[in-house]
Amino acid sequence: MKMEFSLLEVSKAAATLWHYGKNAKVWAFHGEMGAGKTTFIHMLCSQLQTTDVVSSPTFAIINEYQTQAAGTVFHMDWYRLSSEEEAIQAGVEDCLISGHLCLVEWPEKAPGLLLDNTLHIYLSTAQNQNRLLEASFKPL
Repeated sequence: MKMEFSLLEVSKAAATLWHYGKNAKVWAFHGEMGAGKTTFIHMLCSQLQTTDVVSSPTFAIINEYQTQAAGTVFHMDWYRLSSEEEAIQAGVEDCLISGHLCLVEWPEKAPGLLLDNTLHIYLSTAQNQNRLLEASFKPL
């Protein structure tokens, strides 16, 4: 799946991606710093009707939200992790196997922990500050 969207269309893009990948329990968000991973996740959680404040888990590693559409959602930011062992100690593995939706930023920090049926989402900047999103159940 591929789509290009403007910053004003993030909500619509999040709804489209949810329709495409809602059966996947782990979503891995790949992209450079500033590509819009956290913003996209924020809009996705809005689509899922979260009852919690969505914020970047850069320092906490894991944030937990309650949503009406998907139940419990774990939002993880692995940027500060140095190894898979550190990720396991932070509780990442427990979240991944919990059966709840897991939204992972910087999955390349501990790729061996991702499940086989992970939805890989690649965000990048395009012309006119648009974003390009590619999603696949296999790493690109």
